[in-house]
Amino acid sequence: MAASKRLGLANLGLGVGLRSVHFPYILEHEPDVDWFEVISENFMDSRGRARYVLEAIADRYPVVMHGVSLSIGSTDPLNFDYLRKLRRLADEINPHWISDHLCWTGVLGVSAHDLLPLPLNEDSLEHVIERVNVVQDFLERPLVLENPSSYVTFAGSTLAEWEFLTQLAAATGCGLLLDVNNVYVSSVNHDFDPREYIENVPHHRVVQFHLAGHTDCRTHIIDTHDNHVIDPVWELYRLAHQRTGGASTLLEWDAKIPEFPVVHAEVLKARQYMGGSVSEVPLVRPAPAADDEAVAAGVSNPISYIVPEIR
Repeated sequence: MAASKRLGLANLGLGVGLRSVHFPYILEHEPDVDWFEVISENFMDSRGRARYVLEAIADRYPVVMHGVSLSIGSTDPLNFDYLRKLRRLADEINPHWISDHLCWTGVLGVSAHDLLPLPLNEDSLEHVIERVNVVQDFLERPLVLENPSSYVTFAGSTLAEWEFLTQLAAATGCGLLLDVNNVYVSSVNHDFDPREYIENVPHHRVVQFHLAGHTDCRTHIIDTHDNHVIDPVWELYRLAHQRTGGASTLLEWDAKIPEFPVVHAEVLKARQYMGGSVSEVPLVRPAPAADDEAVAAGVSNPISYIVPEIR
């Protein structure tokens, strides 16, 4: 486990998302994984087996809490019942940090169960800055925010997402979770150069990376977390690692989940991209297979991150 720190937060090494299908394997084999990321909402109200497993793993491994319901960009008031549960869980398992997404998940008290994009302009920036400051004061812990994948943009946006994140981090002191796969997904969906994003995000604020697979539907890409990381995403990770000097790296695999050793082996591939020169060759989007199941099924919705069966 690396010892270097950014914003006072350690580089934890190479980790994987904790998923219920892997509970028996982890408890029996205690695999040599550096750390685990847990979905906060799956454990906040649980006192059953899931919570027992989490506490056992938190005793053995470093953990980080990753949420999907903070809704930091919503116009609804902050949900302090949710924040109290989040703080209580953090007090009990002592994560290295708590993260969530730059998004909104509902309005007027109704949850959309999706990570919805914000209009990126000065008004929304001021709104999010105020809410991040309140959340960090309440949790008394650093908050780390992730760039989400997106499928639509707003005519009223006046800032690039990396500009929005740069100003947000500078104003609040929050950390950033740079999801490299999300950068790639959004770049294809919105036709921008993903390397420009990586080059311009504030590198000194990046405390964590996400890597994942996705589904290419030809006309757009969906962030499904159901396959291996593709080569262009690995190359973006190489660039991000070089520019930031490295940060805690986490593999997400949330659908069609294989055996734990397969997931662990996938994140260990990151070692191959830690160093060496950054290629200037244009990132080539692989052609999706003609019989791609998601294309045939007309996949149109992003992945749901919450895994309710482990409660």
